[in-house]
Amino acid sequence: MKLNEGAVDRILRVLVGIAILSLAFVGPRTPWAYLGIVPLLTGIVGFCPLYAILGINTCGGSRPK
Repeated sequence: MKLNEGAVDRILRVLVGIAILSLAFVGPRTPWAYLGIVPLLTGIVGFCPLYAILGINTCGGSRPK
């Protein structure tokens, strides 16, 4: 697996994943909140299978000088 998520993307995914997952314990307490595991794990690992399928890469690569 090659990393395809940049730092900002990963941070946002972890924060959104935690926020969604917290709904399973506080708030409406819906089982759908466990879907927050998906962005949380992809943010931690740094690889998104959907990005790979669509050919998206937010790692940044090289910057023009």
